[in-house]
Amino acid sequence: MAKPKKQPRPKAETPKGFRDYFGADVTERAAMLNAIAGVYHRYGFDALESSAVETVEALGKFLPDVDRPNEGVFAWQDEDEKWLALRYDLTAPLARVYAQHRNDLPTPYRRYAMGPVWRNEKPGPGRYRQFYQCDADTVGTASMAADAEICAMLADTLEALGIERGDYVVRVNNRKVLEGVLDSIGLAKAKIQADPKDLDATVSDAYDVAIRNAVMRTIDKFDKVGKDGVRELLGKGRLDASGAYIDGVGLSDEQAAAVLAFLTSKGDDTAKTLYNLREAVGASVTGAQGVNELEEIAKLLEAQGYGLDRIVIDPSVVRGLGYYTGPVFEAELTFEILDEKGRPRQFGSVAGGGRYDDLVARFTGQQIPAVGVSIGVDRLLAALREKGRIGGEAQGPVVVTVMDRDRMADYQAMVGELRQAGIRAEVYLGNPKNFGNQMKYADRRGSPVAIIEGGDEKARGVVQIKDLILGAQIAENATLEEWKERPSQYEVPRDQLVEKVREILSRQG
Repeated sequence: MAKPKKQPRPKAETPKGFRDYFGADVTERAAMLNAIAGVYHRYGFDALESSAVETVEALGKFLPDVDRPNEGVFAWQDEDEKWLALRYDLTAPLARVYAQHRNDLPTPYRRYAMGPVWRNEKPGPGRYRQFYQCDADTVGTASMAADAEICAMLADTLEALGIERGDYVVRVNNRKVLEGVLDSIGLAKAKIQADPKDLDATVSDAYDVAIRNAVMRTIDKFDKVGKDGVRELLGKGRLDASGAYIDGVGLSDEQAAAVLAFLTSKGDDTAKTLYNLREAVGASVTGAQGVNELEEIAKLLEAQGYGLDRIVIDPSVVRGLGYYTGPVFEAELTFEILDEKGRPRQFGSVAGGGRYDDLVARFTGQQIPAVGVSIGVDRLLAALREKGRIGGEAQGPVVVTVMDRDRMADYQAMVGELRQAGIRAEVYLGNPKNFGNQMKYADRRGSPVAIIEGGDEKARGVVQIKDLILGAQIAENATLEEWKERPSQYEVPRDQLVEKVREILSRQG
C-alpha cells in the first residue's frame, strides 16, 4: 500500500505587494497619526471608523484610472452571493456612511478617518497593496471657506509633524478653470442631443467628450514629461524614453498653446496668477467661476495669516483634475533628497485632495457638495526620516537580569516598580544560566539599562545598575583612565532603584 504523500510545509513568506511592520515602524506611525488627529480634532472634525469591508455596489467605480468591473479591489462573494470588497480608499466608505446616516448627522458633516486601504494593483518598489491613508472631509457645504480650511489645516498638520516652513508648500488649482480653457478653444462640454435620429450630433458630442478626457489625461502627465512633452502629446504625439511612439490628442498648435498657457500661468504673486487665469479662460462662464473661487480661497487664507510661503495658487497642479469638480490641492515637500542613483531630487507630494460634489449622488440621487484631503502616511513617514525627525535605533526596555531563577518574584517586584513609575521594563525570561547571553539579549533589544541583583547584592540590600549606552560609548573610544573616571555601572540601595534608573534615562535623552 502506497504511503500517503507528505503535505509540504507552507513557505514562510510575505504575500507579494505586502510587508510586515516591526516595533519602530509601528510606533512611529502611531505617533504620527496621533499628531495628525490632534490637528484635525482642533479644527472641529470628528473621528469616524467605518468597516474595512464594503459592498461592491457601495464602492461603485473603483479606482479613477480603472474601467473594468472589480479591477483594483480585493473582492469575493459571501454566502448570499453578494459581492464584497476591501475598501480601496476612505472616501467611498464616507459616501455610504453619509447617505445611510444623513438624517442623524449634522450638516455640514466634518469627519476624519485613518486606517489601512487595499488595492489589487501590480506592486513595485515602494508601492504596496496595503497602505495607510489619513483623510479629512467636509460634506454638505459648497462654501469656499471649507476648501480654504482644508488647505490651512494641511499646512498646520505638516508643521505639527516637524516639516518646517520653507520645506513644504500647499498648491491650489481649480478644475473649473481648465473647463473654461477647454471651452475657449472650442471643446465645449458636450450635451448629447435628446433626438435619437440626430446621429451626427450624437457622434460629434461623444467625440468632444473623448477629446476632453484625453486632454485631462495628458495634462496629468505634466510633472513627468514637462511642458514640451505635454505640447507634443496634445498635438501629434511623441517618442517615449523607450523609443516607442505615443499618439497625441490631435489638438492644433493654437489649442495646445492655450492649454499650456493655463498650466504655466503662475505669476509672481496671487493677483498676477489670477489675472493670467482670467485671460486663459476668456469668455467662459465656468472658467470665470473657477477663477473667482480661487480668489475667494486666497482672500480667506490671507485673512488667517497664511502667506505665499505656505499656500499658493498654482495652475500646474494637475493631479486628479479628471476626478474632482472644483478646487484641487496638493502638499509638496520642497527639500532635496538623493535617489537610488545618488542624484538630487525634490521629495515631492505627500498629500492631495479637492472638491468632489458628486460624492453621495449615487446613493441619494441628489448632488451633495463635499471637499476633502488625503495624506499619504507612508510617504510622510519617509519624509520625516529624511529630515531626521524620526528614525534611528528605537530604545528598548530596561532589562532586569535573572541571577537566581528561584528569586523570580524579587525580579518581578523590581520590574513592577519600574513600570508603575512609567518606565518601560521587562524581566529576562530566557534561560538565565549564561549571564553573557542575557547581556547579548539586552544589546539586541536596544536596552538603555540593565539591572543586576545577585545573592551578594540581595544580602547587602543593593542593586547594580548598568548604563548600557554609556558603556558602549566608553568601550568604543575611551582610554583606561577615562573608563575609570566615567564608570558605566552603579551600585545603589535597593530602594533607590527607580530614582537612579530615571536619572540615567534622563541623562541619555
